[in-house]
Amino acid sequence: MKSASFQQPDGRQLAWYEVGQGRPLVLLHGWAMSAAVFSEMAALLSSYFRLLIPDLPGHGASSPSPQNDLAGVSTDLACWLEATEKGPVSLVGWSLGGMLSLEVTHQNRVPVDRLVLVGTTPRFTLSDDWAFGLPAAQVRALARNLERHFEATLVDFFALSFAGEKISKERLRTIRTFAVKQSPLPDHAAALALLNLLASQDQRTILSEIHQPVLVLHGDLDQIAPVSAGRALAEMLPQGSFYGFSGVGHGPFLSQPQETAARIREFC
Repeated sequence: MKSASFQQPDGRQLAWYEVGQGRPLVLLHGWAMSAAVFSEMAALLSSYFRLLIPDLPGHGASSPSPQNDLAGVSTDLACWLEATEKGPVSLVGWSLGGMLSLEVTHQNRVPVDRLVLVGTTPRFTLSDDWAFGLPAAQVRALARNLERHFEATLVDFFALSFAGEKISKERLRTIRTFAVKQSPLPDHAAALALLNLLASQDQRTILSEIHQPVLVLHGDLDQIAPVSAGRALAEMLPQGSFYGFSGVGHGPFLSQPQETAARIREFC
C-alpha cells in the first residue's frame, strides 16, 4: 500500500494508505487499532476498488484530535476526504469506525453513496429503552483498567473480539502479526477519551436521516456489540439490510475474510 500524510488546518497529521483502482472505498478501523487491521481486506478488495484507509486520529501514525468524540474525529476525517476524493465514496466502518461512518454521513460534508457497518452498534451501553448493549459499569471498569494497565487492557480487549470462536491459535497469531504488531500503541489520552465516549454514545436519533443503502455485517458471537444491536441498527435505518456470520465474534473480516470481502464487493 502507498502511504501518505494529510495536514489538518491546525498542522496535525493524518496518516492514510491507498491501494487499488476503481470506485473509492474508505475503510475505518475500530478503537485502539490502526489501518494495519485491514491489511488482509486490502489484498482481497484492491482489485475491485480504490481503497483509502486512514489511521484514525490518535491511532497508528496520526496525530490525536483536540476533540476526541464522534463529532471531532468525524470532522477530521471529512476534512481529509474533502481534500482527497471529490466524488462520492462508500464507507466501510468496523465498530468505532462504523459509528464514525454514521457520523460522517450525517455531517453531510462529503458525498457518501453507501455504507457497510461491521460489528457496529448505535448505542454501546444499556439503557431503559435499549437492551442491546453492555452495562455502563463494565465500560467504566474497562476505562479504569486502561488507565492502570494500558497495554495489557488493549490485549485483553482485542482477544475479546474472538471470544467463543473456534479459531486456531495459528490463525490468531497471523491476525495479531498484521493487525496489531505493525503499528504503535494508540495515544493514551485519545484511547481513554474515546472509550469514555462509548459510555454515553447514542446515535439512534440520527439513523432516520441516513438515507443511503446500508449493509450491517455482524457476528452472532459478538461480545462487544451484541448481534441484537446489529439487527436493531439495520431495522432502524431507512435502507438498512442485515447479514449475520455464524460462529463469529466482533471481527467478521478477521475471522471470515473471504466471506466478508465477498459481501462488501456484492453490496458496493
